Amino acid sequence: MKKRRLAAQGPAVLLLAALLLAACGGCAGKGRPDAVKPTRRALAMMGYTIQAGAFAQAENAVRFTQKLKTQGLDATYFKAKDGLFKVRFGNYSVKEQARQRALALRKAGVIEEFYIVVPEEYAAARRDAAYLRRSLVQTARDFIGVPYLWGGSSSETGFDCSGLTMTVYQLNGLDLPRHSAAQYDAGESIDRGDLKEGDLVFFRVKGRGKVSHVGIYIGDGKFIHAPSRGKKIGVDSLADGYYARHYVGAKNYL
Repeated sequence: MKKRRLAAQGPAVLLLAALLLAACGGCAGKGRPDAVKPTRRALAMMGYTIQAGAFAQAENAVRFTQKLKTQGLDATYFKAKDGLFKVRFGNYSVKEQARQRALALRKAGVIEEFYIVVPEEYAAARRDAAYLRRSLVQTARDFIGVPYLWGGSSSETGFDCSGLTMTVYQLNGLDLPRHSAAQYDAGESIDRGDLKEGDLVFFRVKGRGKVSHVGIYIGDGKFIHAPSRGKKIGVDSLADGYYARHYVGAKNYL
């Protein structure tokens, strides 16, 4: 009946109907969340970064980080392989741009000696997922025992949970967003049984938003995270009653 009604309305209507059906053929399942899997956006690679400072105490690195932030620089500190806390900031597409910025900051007395980190130095540059996952876990392990410092200017303020995950990924060459909700949205959802080292695990605590806490999965059902103010960065289990109750999901970025 439908075809006869279209035929009665002339060839122009038939042609329009055919075009609409053809267009919809490529959209099958749209509008149904269980029909089409969302496409994951790959994280951007880090460019040239400025590294400055070398401190024996995390608190001094925090103060230096805060000093850079007052200059409008998105700085973060980390524990290097030599055991010292160092600070990195910036993300420049051209090395000379990073160098000129560092020279200007040194002239202004904001920094002293500096080092330009090139993209080839990052683990992500090797294009080896297994190597990158191991590097992510090792970087996270280097933070174990570091005080939970909420991004501030004293020993009582500094790293928060998403700041830790962002720093670990950026130190390996992947520009992970800053906040846990944005990190959750940027990744590809994976089942708990498919978790691999380096994936991020998310939790909803204290009823705040969709997600409000994040950690880095390290295998064997365990993850590294910055738990709460006053506590040090450490390892916990997904099977722990508290985290099992508040678990939201896991995301992959590789």
